Amino acid sequence: MLTALGGCEPQLDVHINAALNVGLTTDEIVEALLHSAVYCGMPKAVNATFIAKKVFGERGLLKDQAA
Repeated sequence: MLTALGGCEPQLDVHINAALNVGLTTDEIVEALLHSAVYCGMPKAVNATFIAKKVFGERGLLKDQAA
């Protein structure tokens, strides 16, 4: 819903962190955001994906990031 609404990036940040805290993987989160593009439109899905990338980076979870 936050992706569909747009303009809810701070709340989306919190929810992505919470999803990771309860065991979702980065792949599962990205898949959900990709799926949302069909229903919400690409601009909103891309905005949400940028927030996810920021959260993943803060947690050191980016796949292209050196270990």
